[in-house]
Amino acid sequence: MQNFQLYERASTTEKSYSRENWQGGYQSLTEEFDYWIDDIEGEIPPELNGTLFKNGPGLFDINGQNIHHPFDGDGMISKITFTNGRAHFRNRFVRTEGYIEEQKAGKILYRGVFGTQKPGGWLANAFDFNLKNIANTNVIYWGGKLLALWEAAEPHKLDPQTLETLGKEQFDGVLSEDEAFAAHPRFDPHCEQNNGEPCLVNFSIKPGLSTTITIFELDNTGKIVRKNAYSVPGFAFIHDFVITQNYCILFQNPVAFNPLPFALGMRGAGECIKFQPNQPTKVIVIPRKPNIAKEGNKNGMQILEAQSGFVFHHANAFEKDSEIVIDSICYETLPEVEAGNDFRETDFDALKPGQLWRFYLNLENNQVRRELIESRCCEFPCVHPEKVGRDHRYLYMGAGHANSGNAPLQAWEKVDLQTGEKQLWSAAPHGFVSEPNFVPRDMPKASSFANRNGDEDDGWVLGLVYDSTHHRSDVVILDAKDLNKEPIARLHLKHHIPYGLHGNFVNEVFV
Repeated sequence: MQNFQLYERASTTEKSYSRENWQGGYQSLTEEFDYWIDDIEGEIPPELNGTLFKNGPGLFDINGQNIHHPFDGDGMISKITFTNGRAHFRNRFVRTEGYIEEQKAGKILYRGVFGTQKPGGWLANAFDFNLKNIANTNVIYWGGKLLALWEAAEPHKLDPQTLETLGKEQFDGVLSEDEAFAAHPRFDPHCEQNNGEPCLVNFSIKPGLSTTITIFELDNTGKIVRKNAYSVPGFAFIHDFVITQNYCILFQNPVAFNPLPFALGMRGAGECIKFQPNQPTKVIVIPRKPNIAKEGNKNGMQILEAQSGFVFHHANAFEKDSEIVIDSICYETLPEVEAGNDFRETDFDALKPGQLWRFYLNLENNQVRRELIESRCCEFPCVHPEKVGRDHRYLYMGAGHANSGNAPLQAWEKVDLQTGEKQLWSAAPHGFVSEPNFVPRDMPKASSFANRNGDEDDGWVLGLVYDSTHHRSDVVILDAKDLNKEPIARLHLKHHIPYGLHGNFVNEVFV
């Protein structure tokens, strides 16, 4: 890998990547490992103690039968544990019912949301709505439980030491069988309704002609203490949301869903979603406290309209003066999943990049305005865990190496929202990055976000980087204060980790 400054001087006209190199990160990893990492450049900070959990698809084929889209791949948890200057790696597939059945049968038995079909053509798939819970999107540790999340069904509970699958988690019966529990919970470090103790806030979507949005709040023991449902007009395709101290905010992207090709076995559900560029993006604002409902509005929910765009991921939100401020990665249009296409042959130049925008919501006049913060291709934003729902200065995210155009994520970027300064560490030309995780130097316990000392950017940026030269992944540790510097440490794994989705760091040591 090379840092950003060296590579910029080396070439300003050629692409920072080759598609062939990028494709290596989409090879299945069938083996499960358990070992201490001994191939290390630099030194692991001795005060970095805890566990980084990551989730993502680990299989892109079943016994040679390819899945259509990586989002249909079976979930695989990776665990990197840091303790006393050393690091341990373990990975394991989530033993969902579908994973066990398909591994035993040696073939695809389930349709996937994003276009994977059972062998046999449309006749074999028609009117089969039995989708596999693939548990592949996120992994969280809350209330003493490690949970693998997939937004269309309930979580799977895992052993945090061994990653053994223990069964489905329904929170003492509050979740019903196959009830959705989204893959993007938000951790409120100081919940006023819980007397200042932390809580987890999450949502679920039940789409239809009208969509039901359910908001869950869990105390720090993992018990669901609040659950409220809201109905919004139209079909909603919502992957992420944000919270403030008083509100939950969801962006209802302007899409239409035609269920007929899915029902007739011709396409996956995700292939039946079409972006509607002439329709506005709707911003749904739901109060977390009943006493802040607007007069004349029984449940307090408000729906505002913004300029058309598509949002997968938000960074954070907070209240300032009379507005709600939201930082989000916004696309001009939805990158649609096409039947018959091979995701490994993605033409990045033909797609519009995600960019960082700041939205301002005025709940008094129902107006939304926005401004562009970063035009560089970017995704997977994060902030300091103590700043969730509160005004933040620094934001970290995956980014393209070049400052314009669309490309695979090869860099991590830091944005100072106060000064406008931007820092970039790049793994180009042979490296491809995953979601970054910001870890404060004084990382609080997962079950008790204590008041912290020090600067907001005092800590590390951790993440996985696929090294296409050696077909392996590195765990990279950066100084969060200065991403322009070389890494503090690179931990070379013995194998690659397929491109993943989301994960979290906790300071509990599981080894």
